[in-house]
Amino acid sequence: MINTLESIEQLEEILQKEPKVMVLKHSSTCPISHAAFEEYGDFAGQDDMPAWMLIIQESRPLSNYIAETYGIKHESPQVILFQEGKPVWNASHWKITKRSLAEAANANA
Repeated sequence: MINTLESIEQLEEILQKEPKVMVLKHSSTCPISHAAFEEYGDFAGQDDMPAWMLIIQESRPLSNYIAETYGIKHESPQVILFQEGKPVWNASHWKITKRSLAEAANANA
């Protein structure tokens, strides 16, 4: 299941509570982002790790906060894997596949 992130406070709470979290930055108007969302959805149904997403058009301040706070250049679509509250892996565009997400999750176990 994919949960929707809506605020900086919500993100910070999740990162403090969960040992591993994946976050998808999704654009509701981009066909590449739609394809990444499908791959992310397939992965999210197979793994116990919490899967979150934010829609860029609705949560621009949150998207900017992630880029600035964690030093990850903004791209869309983009997936970031957080472990113990810190980013340990990220991918964007066509590199977001069910396989790449599973490999990242397993490599950072």
